[in-house]
Amino acid sequence: MISAALITALTFYLGSEVIPKGTVKRLAFENQYKKKKRQQTADNVMLQVDRGVIAYINFYDDANKTGQGFSLDQFDGKRLVSHLTARSITYDTISDSHFKWRLYDWRIRDMHGMKEKITSGREIDSTIMMEPMDLVYSKGQQETFTSPELRDYIDKQISRGSGNVVIYEVEYHKRIASSFAAFILTTIGVSLSSRKRKGGMGLYLGIGLALSFSYILLQTVSSTFAIQADTPPILAAWIPNILFAVIAYFCYRQAPN
Repeated sequence: MISAALITALTFYLGSEVIPKGTVKRLAFENQYKKKKRQQTADNVMLQVDRGVIAYINFYDDANKTGQGFSLDQFDGKRLVSHLTARSITYDTISDSHFKWRLYDWRIRDMHGMKEKITSGREIDSTIMMEPMDLVYSKGQQETFTSPELRDYIDKQISRGSGNVVIYEVEYHKRIASSFAAFILTTIGVSLSSRKRKGGMGLYLGIGLALSFSYILLQTVSSTFAIQADTPPILAAWIPNILFAVIAYFCYRQAPN
């Protein structure tokens, strides 16, 4: 159990901090030399960028960080107080700070009761609380976040009303659940190895390996339960641990005293 605790701590640290940083480079290599193509566009994107502020982009191209048909609505309760539109919007990739966008052919309607003020212009720089990664999802993107970054991203997307956070939640909980697998598999291993059998440990060694591979397989497909079966992400991530904890308890009870 002491060894299992050390493995658990090391696994959690590597999975939360070290491996995600390496995954960034791996995905960049795969996208450039292996896949050649990746998702770079999005249609009809709507998200809440701040409390009472809704952004909409008709079409977004991540290759040049540009969106077409942009609007930004600000509400006070249920009342619309400001409506901004722009022909196009481009993310400022060279800015020192995040969330910097440039709007082209923009127009703002400010509503004050029965009165309305309209202003417009050719170009304007603006701070909008969204980034390109909020608009286009790339396969495996959730694996590139460290655990604190993943938690912050999930909270931000939930506050925006985004519906594509399930895979991120599964990844977050799976990192925690998989770390505790060391205790479960150690219990199974100790219970099986405690049996003395004439002819050696061949049978129980085979059972132990089969259970280990079964656990890895179930853990790999656990995200499917959350995405396709509408299972809560935390439950989907912990299903392998729950099932194999029962198996570990059974093996422990059947082991010789």
